[in-house]
Amino acid sequence: MKRITTLLVLAALALSSLPGLAHEGMHGAMSKGMHPMAGATASLTGEVVDTGCYLGSAERGAKHVSCATKCIGQGMPMGLLTSDETLYLLTLNHDNPDPYNQLKKLAGRTVTVTGAMMTRGGMKGIDVTSFKLASARASR
Repeated sequence: MKRITTLLVLAALALSSLPGLAHEGMHGAMSKGMHPMAGATASLTGEVVDTGCYLGSAERGAKHVSCATKCIGQGMPMGLLTSDETLYLLTLNHDNPDPYNQLKKLAGRTVTVTGAMMTRGGMKGIDVTSFKLASARASR
């Protein structure tokens, strides 16, 4: 009986350590530049918005540039609002943070962002690898 109890306890301990090993495996993959949740690369065009003011009170556009720039500068997450009113969370690419950091200065501007598309729990995002200002026709 003691042997069976000991085996069951050892099996339970082994199974409980699997999530930790899985986390380490993911962390190892992330440190090698792999993004296990990233999808296909795509380019989307839309307005750079600060998510706080946009989600809270639909603030956006040229009248809101000063506030959005300040909010983003203080750490508010950025989003890309497409013409069909879909909001994508913009995320920093760990291998190349420069495009994301440059976007912080372009609140209220229309840009085309390229990166890996992500979706989790209904939230859509794009891991920014590059961007360009959209043509004057696409701007508001």
